[in-house]
Amino acid sequence: MFRTPQVILFSENIPRAAEFYAGLGFTETFRVPTEGEPIHVDLTLDGYKIGIASVASTRDDHGLDPVPDGQRAAVILWTDDTTAAYAHLTAQGAPALVAPHTWLDRLLIAWTADPDGNPIQIVQHLRRPG
Repeated sequence: MFRTPQVILFSENIPRAAEFYAGLGFTETFRVPTEGEPIHVDLTLDGYKIGIASVASTRDDHGLDPVPDGQRAAVILWTDDTTAAYAHLTAQGAPALVAPHTWLDRLLIAWTADPDGNPIQIVQHLRRPG
């Protein structure tokens, strides 16, 4: 019945948001229009797809009233080194929401955010002794 799930994030500045996610290793796979100011961009990383949609277009084309900023959804990114990834993103200007910390004695988690305020969780499995 359903297939190929995707999350859409709303943005007032799609080029800025797309550039941010491209900097995380996402690859742009779709853009409307193909030239000029986009109203929608899709990006993928390791089979995971994020869409970024214009607030105005979503309102005008679909009759919805999206909230363009704040903690509406979280993007989860797995890594082999949470501490280094967190340091890199915050050095690039991403906000430092929560520093790396151990959770459940098996994960190292940190939180930052994209330019529209969507939280980004950076997480890695901790190696178990033995």
